[in-house]
Amino acid sequence: MERQLGLFLLLLTLAHAFPAAPEPCELDDEGVRCACNFSDPQPNWSSAFLCIGAIDVEFYGGGRSLEHFLKRVDTEANPSKDITDVLESLQWERLTLGNARVPAPMLFGVLRFLGFTNLKELTLENLEVTGTALPPLLEASGPNLNTLRLSNVSWATRDAWLAELQQWLKPGLKVLHIAQAHSLNFSCEQVRVFPALATLDLSNNPELGERGLISALCRSKFPALKVLALRNAGMKTPSGVCSALAAASLQLEELDLSHNSLRDTEGAPGCDWPSKLNSLNLSYTELEQVPKGLPAKLSVLDLSYNRLYRQPRPDELPKVVHLSLTGNPFLDSEPHSEGYNSGVVVAPVRSSLAVGLSATLAVLQGAGLFA
Repeated sequence: MERQLGLFLLLLTLAHAFPAAPEPCELDDEGVRCACNFSDPQPNWSSAFLCIGAIDVEFYGGGRSLEHFLKRVDTEANPSKDITDVLESLQWERLTLGNARVPAPMLFGVLRFLGFTNLKELTLENLEVTGTALPPLLEASGPNLNTLRLSNVSWATRDAWLAELQQWLKPGLKVLHIAQAHSLNFSCEQVRVFPALATLDLSNNPELGERGLISALCRSKFPALKVLALRNAGMKTPSGVCSALAAASLQLEELDLSHNSLRDTEGAPGCDWPSKLNSLNLSYTELEQVPKGLPAKLSVLDLSYNRLYRQPRPDELPKVVHLSLTGNPFLDSEPHSEGYNSGVVVAPVRSSLAVGLSATLAVLQGAGLFA
């Protein structure tokens, strides 16, 4: 009982107080958002009690290592009914954990306890996950998340990290963001199917490239995927991305390739885009002409803020409902070019894809304060 209570209190960072230390946690006036930054050498861990009634909770670990705390808690202990009752009463919907070096058993122990909460969004940022953890005690015993965001998270298990993390999540995940990843070359044979995942955002992975994309899009693992974001992801050509999508047998509806340095590959082998693809974002991609081989039918095509020095000819453009050419050089010399649409609505187009990445994991440090 003592060791499982220690892990629960680790989750809430409820430990012995240090009155001389400044309060690391702040709760907003509405009681909705609570943020803790445990950067002080001897932080007041019990200040985290302030966050129990909040909805948006952030715990930052001050960059410290949590390795030595592992000896003081039992990460595999089954929680008592009293503890599960408290967990079920928490109003947390969004949780951010970050800025720490944490052992995998401790991280996955916390995920198991979060499985008793109603948490819907989890963000992990600036974490170094060390070591490996035993398989889950129960099938998918972690939280039933809608959204998972990871930014600058490194894993000792390297290419197997996604499969290992996936074991602790229930299968209802709909949105997955992975930025600044240390490895996206997944061990696809170990990755289970994501049956409900509709949005995958691999933006801000500039080393990914089209070859890496093929490795990341494990074939047949994302049957429900509709939206793919690849902003600033090292993509080189639209045709190369098309080939990667074909290799993964994805039937996307929205694709965001903005903020990549793209070039047209005239004479490259043709590729069949997903038949349901209706929105394509090619803004901020340094294009000097409309790429050949784009999907023939799109509802939305964004070519804004590129280097188009002449007005595209009708035969160069797919037939779209909403076309954006804003911010291209030819518009400066042709004031009436915005009126050129051949029946197409020409207007700024903003992708519906979200990036957003936060971070935290100070919650994991309270365990070390128990004797």
